[in-house]
Amino acid sequence: MYINRLIDKHLLAWMNSPKRKPLLLRGARQVGKSSSVRHLAENFENFVEINFEKHKAAYTVFENDLNPKEICNKLSTMYRQAIIPGKTLLFLDEIQACPNAISSLRFFFEDYPEQHVIAAGSLMEFALAKVKSFGVGRITNLFMYPFNFPEFMSACGYGKLNDEIKKHLPQTPFFEPFHSKAIEILKTFILIGGMPEAVDKYIETQSIYEAQNILTDLITTLKSDFEKYREKVPLLRLNAVFDGIINQIGQKVVYAKLSRDYNIVQIKECVELLRMAGLVIPVVHTAANGIPLGAESNLKKQKLILFDTGIYLKLSGLDLTDIVTGTNLEMINKGRVAEMFAALELQKSFPANSEPSLYFWHREEKSSTAEVDFIIQKGDMILPIEVKSGTSGKMQSLHLFMKEKHSVRGIRTSLENFATYDKIDVYPLYAVNNIVDEIKKS
Repeated sequence: MYINRLIDKHLLAWMNSPKRKPLLLRGARQVGKSSSVRHLAENFENFVEINFEKHKAAYTVFENDLNPKEICNKLSTMYRQAIIPGKTLLFLDEIQACPNAISSLRFFFEDYPEQHVIAAGSLMEFALAKVKSFGVGRITNLFMYPFNFPEFMSACGYGKLNDEIKKHLPQTPFFEPFHSKAIEILKTFILIGGMPEAVDKYIETQSIYEAQNILTDLITTLKSDFEKYREKVPLLRLNAVFDGIINQIGQKVVYAKLSRDYNIVQIKECVELLRMAGLVIPVVHTAANGIPLGAESNLKKQKLILFDTGIYLKLSGLDLTDIVTGTNLEMINKGRVAEMFAALELQKSFPANSEPSLYFWHREEKSSTAEVDFIIQKGDMILPIEVKSGTSGKMQSLHLFMKEKHSVRGIRTSLENFATYDKIDVYPLYAVNNIVDEIKKS
């Protein structure tokens, strides 16, 4: 059974748009891209799906003439299905395996805009580097990620509780039984993560153990993709750097410590490939003196997080019993998983048509050091966000940042209930998405 995703409303809007362009759905492997497109296809009379990793014969259709009408005629004959504008959804899956098919998308926009065509793929950044003419401005991009927490809640039957969370603001504490229940669900989600297959298994069995067995299989699949990077870097080097990143999650990256067997240039190359594949997400330092935040970013100072908490915890090999029975998240790798969860929720909450950038702030002085986990923009204001894994903790860095940057407000997210302190708004970790929703209203 299909589980509704946030991307669905964007796909429907694209389908109904009178100024529709070919759509490229992008995201890491196994995040649910194909399933969402198949769900959209229920709105059409016909659906033609070509998977370029499975259907090698389809390559020949894109070898010479990239006239979109001829392409559709040939595919219709090859797959014995009608491709009729307005009635058929044409889905080119794993399109990164056929660069010529990527090139053809611009011609669908220019010469055959009435035909609905969606392309999807992982490792897209690698493929786009090989395409001479991608067609800037002629293609709509949507970025898809694993389930976020509100999606997970709705999928597990907690839609009404999720609706209550979305309506809540720091000025009023949440009904305590609701708050406790949301934390309980949050812990489950952090253990399972948002990979659709793991979520499906949990919904089916109500077993965290069974869902984590799925994660083992997914990790094997994701690592098998490393073979596809071999033309760029050796497999052993990539695995070594990937393992090093797992050990440095949530910390400022020290490249030399990611692997002692390779030099800095070789290590940085691997990190960039993993970022391009969507497996690793950078959180970059910003001086945060003004907007846009990226204008004062420093790529030499960055933290790296993995794209899914369940995958991370499984790879870490940690004993997960404490997170199920404990009252906070502090025992899980000194709270880094709480910061990772917040980062991923922020990333997934921003508009689907652009790839969000995440920033943090750090100050190093002889007399004092300070760090704020995330810096975001609300209109012309800069908002600092501090993440805590429990229900207590000091906020010296947050107050220091606000004093130095003359910030009107700061945000703290933790396992506390909704609250406000002096110029500080408190959002529970399960309500990180509310922060972005408030920003969108500005």
